[in-house]
Amino acid sequence: MQQQFNYDVLIIGSGAAGLSLALQLPKDKKVAVISKRELNAGSSWRAQGGIAAVLDPADSVESHIQDTIVAGANLGNPKAIRFTVENAKQSINWLIDQQVPFTEETADSSGYHLTQEGGHSHRRIIHAADRTGLAVSETLINRAQEADNIDLLTHKVAVDLITNAKSGLPGNRCIGAYILDQQSGHVDAYHAQAVALATGGASKVYLYTSNSDGSSGDGIAMAWRAGCRVANMEFNQFHPTCLYHPKAKSFLISEAVRGEGGKLLLANGEPFMQRFDERLELAPRDIVARAIDHEMKRLGDDCVYLDISHRGKAFILEHFPTIYQRCLEYGIDISQDPIPVVPAAHYTCGGVITNEQGLTDIDGLYAIGETAFTGLHGANRLASNSLLECFVYAQSAAQHMVANWQPNADINDINAWDESQVTDSDEDVILSHNWDELRRFMWDYVGIVRTNKRLTRAQHRVDLLLGEINEFYSNYRVTSDLVELRNLAVVASLIIASARQRKESRGLHYTLDYPHSANVARNTILTPPNYLWN
Repeated sequence: MQQQFNYDVLIIGSGAAGLSLALQLPKDKKVAVISKRELNAGSSWRAQGGIAAVLDPADSVESHIQDTIVAGANLGNPKAIRFTVENAKQSINWLIDQQVPFTEETADSSGYHLTQEGGHSHRRIIHAADRTGLAVSETLINRAQEADNIDLLTHKVAVDLITNAKSGLPGNRCIGAYILDQQSGHVDAYHAQAVALATGGASKVYLYTSNSDGSSGDGIAMAWRAGCRVANMEFNQFHPTCLYHPKAKSFLISEAVRGEGGKLLLANGEPFMQRFDERLELAPRDIVARAIDHEMKRLGDDCVYLDISHRGKAFILEHFPTIYQRCLEYGIDISQDPIPVVPAAHYTCGGVITNEQGLTDIDGLYAIGETAFTGLHGANRLASNSLLECFVYAQSAAQHMVANWQPNADINDINAWDESQVTDSDEDVILSHNWDELRRFMWDYVGIVRTNKRLTRAQHRVDLLLGEINEFYSNYRVTSDLVELRNLAVVASLIIASARQRKESRGLHYTLDYPHSANVARNTILTPPNYLWN
């Protein structure tokens, strides 16, 4: 039986951004945090490296800002970058107050160990060994479970946002969301005074990714269908070093391995980064990923190798215990042997357009974390700026919600989800086939290196898939697989459309037809057609 629920704030997503927002809201606000799977199933949990912040007296805010601008190929918004970097230390202090167990410099030291990653000119990455995301996520989940005003709701999938326009009411405001309860199979209506999208990115649109299975661009697709603009969807970051092994699924080899001296090698043991960038292994991720892609294609090899064995076993066990153990499970002793690695889709730099408070084009609707486009990342994300963005914008969104609180009388007028005209599907094979086809042609045609011809082919294919998926969606009861596939197809079309508009190579978007950067850096902004939300 369908149900209706009322909350002050509805947060869709249980990662670093969503949980931080929930914890920074006042205790008198009733908050629901929606998670598609278990609370620890998202990408935040997998983050290894750490959080970028100026914590060393020898470092400076201006240096961090400049590194972010350079890594973003001069496309980042200077105002957003400064806002994020200047608020970084405050966010780290908040995490310390939550008792996140960051690695200390020495056992008897009151300072924290800082590491350096690609694109950074200083050591400024605070971390919890090589499992920062796990440490942060566990801490925030524990705090949220202790909070009387926060309901953590698992195995619930957001289907679509509820807005005044969709409900036939005046104004342009988000007043809730339709949520699929995976246990009952019914779609329930959740009413809220404010709704926040913290659903992460869309890297599952690619065949090979370091992300969790839930990274299907749900928040971006829902916001687009509700009438929000999106920006810079063509900039998909491919992490240079994902473990290459037939039995390993989406296991990342942290940027910090290169930061601590790891060397990239060909199969014959020859280094190659000196041919691509003077910064060698510490060049920004787009450069390193393209270099690896180039060498693999040139030689016909399945992977390259990352060697940290020269640092010794004791050092490796201290700094990379998780990576060491996981590789050992696959028969690779990284204290003696190099690690086979390949690039994999890792981070979505574009997203739903927001301001510094996380507010979207629709009143009452916020987007934070990887779902959002704040202008911080430009054409390429600087390592470890992603978790930082989650915490900074969660705080600013919480403050804005409270300062602009508007009780919404319209929530009582929300219609229940109508499934009277649909039936159960007996053709789920169509879903799995379309899922595989989508991810494969995105990898082949809209990957690390692009061309006009490849993008045109991808556009034809995604148009056909969107038609099939929408027909399926209209006639059958929704399932989590159908919801994710529908969202992935929408996001794929946004990525392709954005890539076709950019007539240059910049940052993460590299095309053989336009190999040089334009003189003026501009964002790619897409506006949804009216029929999507009317």
